[in-house]
Amino acid sequence: MALEVGSILEGRVTGITKFGAFVALPEGKSGLVHISEIANTFVSDVHDHVQLGQTVQVKILSVTPEGKINLSIKRALEQPRQEAPAPARRPAPAARPAPERTQADPPSGNMEFEDRLKKFMQESDSRIADNRVYAEHRSRSRRR
Repeated sequence: MALEVGSILEGRVTGITKFGAFVALPEGKSGLVHISEIANTFVSDVHDHVQLGQTVQVKILSVTPEGKINLSIKRALEQPRQEAPAPARRPAPAARPAPERTQADPPSGNMEFEDRLKKFMQESDSRIADNRVYAEHRSRSRRR
């Protein structure tokens, strides 16, 4: 049986490294499951997800001309996605005319945010100015 890309096989974990796990396949072949292909969640330590000797389902991602086999555990576990029925559409509500703004109205309804943003920008400008003064002072003292 030739190993075909996309086929799902059962294999046994024969080695674990910091970058993935080696899996023995039928016919004496072996392949690598990269750390990014072990689980659908972030994997910081491969040992948390697989153990030596464990039997796992793997999907063949690719076979290089040199014979290296790239495998995936997470893709072997994925179920084929079925199309969800489209949600029923509700009729759009009748459009209301927007109230006219006067000069007394604030530019947005959330003045607290506007005030905090303004304060942040002032503090930021102040810090940048202090850094420039400090940098100029240091560069002048080096020239002497």
